[in-house]
Amino acid sequence: MLYSMCLILIAVGLYAVFVKKNVVKIVLGLMVIEYGINLLLVLAGYRAHGHAPIMQKAAAVARFASGSVDPLPQALVISSIIIGLGLLILMVAICIRLYERYGTFDITQMRRLKG
Repeated sequence: MLYSMCLILIAVGLYAVFVKKNVVKIVLGLMVIEYGINLLLVLAGYRAHGHAPIMQKAAAVARFASGSVDPLPQALVISSIIIGLGLLILMVAICIRLYERYGTFDITQMRRLKG
């Protein structure tokens, strides 16, 4: 169920990227795709009734490994969020420059104004 919700988020983002003509909506679609992928990565490391590895006492290695969640996807998602924030800032700056140059956010009008 949760995996299908991630795929729905990714599909909605892909729809916005490929169908919409507004640059801001395309940027929002890319962000929705990123959030869907981040959620998918977190769910990949999820284990029912698991505990964070730092909260467990390592009495037995096998019991510890079977009862803890995988911290690697969580670390990847934190890195992805930081990188995504930098990309969002860059995309917003590009959108602002496009609006200053062409006076619109519509891609089809930008192509017509190109000459």
